[in-house]
Amino acid sequence: MKKLIALFTLAGMLIFASSSLIYAQDENTTDETATTEQVETTEAPADDAAPQSDEKPLHQQLKIKIIEGGPMFMGVVILCLVLGLALCFERIIYLNLATTNTEKLLKKVEAALQDGGIEAAKEVCRNTRGPIASIFYQGLDRYDSGIDVVEKSVVSYGSVQMGQLENGLTWIALFIALAPMLGFMGTVIGMIGAFDAIEAAGDINPSLVAGGIKVALITTVTGLIVAMVLQVFYNYIIGKIDSLVNNMEDASISLIDILVDYKAKK
Repeated sequence: MKKLIALFTLAGMLIFASSSLIYAQDENTTDETATTEQVETTEAPADDAAPQSDEKPLHQQLKIKIIEGGPMFMGVVILCLVLGLALCFERIIYLNLATTNTEKLLKKVEAALQDGGIEAAKEVCRNTRGPIASIFYQGLDRYDSGIDVVEKSVVSYGSVQMGQLENGLTWIALFIALAPMLGFMGTVIGMIGAFDAIEAAGDINPSLVAGGIKVALITTVTGLIVAMVLQVFYNYIIGKIDSLVNNMEDASISLIDILVDYKAKK
């Protein structure tokens, strides 16, 4: 299901990028044609002409920059942003759903142990969402084997749950590293194109050099922005995982203490 969603997302973004490029090119062509016709048909003095603003909306400026930076490298960098954000949002939603009120859960488990025994406590954990409840269930399920076995089971299953919490982080880190690298590659290729233009012209024309350098640096700026955005989400996810792991460890210790007291009273 996740792969299907990712494929639909990728296809939608590619279609959106293609339509945006086509729309931007058509709009620029229309503006140039309208400007030419207006200059040819206007007979009024220049002093009587009303001043017009050349500022364009932000989304149109972004489209123009994407076209100037080159569809190939800019498209790949934007694809890294889209896939990285998709993974970040998926992890954030998963971690928020995995968050559990450990104090409330421990009180329910302790009350269930006193009222109905191990099976009642297992039922409470079974009906509670989150990795902490799953760890509790694994420990309670092995209560008959002894406290030592329960402790080992809790530690082992806690490692499994920690691996599930960290699922997908390697891909986010890959996109963080890949985006600026692709931007620098576009810059290098753009600089090579600028020097090729200088060699073909036979002299150093400032317009040729400035245009090539500007186009080359757009990819670098885009790659750095993508990496910074993804890095912020990545650090938030890491902090969230650390908080959940600490809660899991504290709750596991409390569960062992509850089971020891329950066994002593029994």
